[in-house]
Amino acid sequence: MLEQLAEFDTRLMLALNGSDSLYMDGFMRLFSSTSVWIPVAIVLLVILFKNNRLGSFIAAVLMIALTVFLCDRLSSGYIKPMVGRLRPSNEPLILDQIDIVNGSRYGSYGFISSHAANCFGLFMFLSLLIRQKALSITLFLWALIDSFSRVYLGVHYPGDILCGALFGMLVGSVVYLIYWIFTRRIQTGPGKITSFYTSTGYLMEDVQLILVAFYLTFTFIALYSFVYLNNKFL
Repeated sequence: MLEQLAEFDTRLMLALNGSDSLYMDGFMRLFSSTSVWIPVAIVLLVILFKNNRLGSFIAAVLMIALTVFLCDRLSSGYIKPMVGRLRPSNEPLILDQIDIVNGSRYGSYGFISSHAANCFGLFMFLSLLIRQKALSITLFLWALIDSFSRVYLGVHYPGDILCGALFGMLVGSVVYLIYWIFTRRIQTGPGKITSFYTSTGYLMEDVQLILVAFYLTFTFIALYSFVYLNNKFL
């Protein structure tokens, strides 16, 4: 059964990996990077500070950091070496069939995907924290595309991504529960629940700013990927 699943996972990865489009190579490589999302992270921090008491703000930032730390450390430090499944980019049996962008192979092992765990952990925690439908959908799309980019780039199987995403959502949910237990003791007064606020008290105008930051970054990636395309022909 496991052999059949692994074989199916390999076939699916080969079908989804890479393309004949230099533009998509640039898009996926840039989307998968961390630095391009720094402006979104800054906007998020500002919104968290503006919409929370100091104690709740500090707790939220610490819990975000804890989510990423747990997702990354548990997946990379324990699960990957314990399972020992080679990344497709390091698997000799299919290496000649993999489309690897810019020769990036990353580490030896790939199960589970730390990238997917981090992205879906943040998606789950932030969705529960702010609770606004459009933002939750945007966070899910961000996590999905970011995770898919790892298959496209040839460094993960779809199974790595799926299990990493499930693991990340579990971690994000548990960390949010810890945050909720802690902050309910330091918050005073009823939450602001009107059409101008989310159910957890975040001003809708501020949520819109986060959405603008996300979609401006999406647009930047889409446009800047033409630079990668052009450089390939220089």
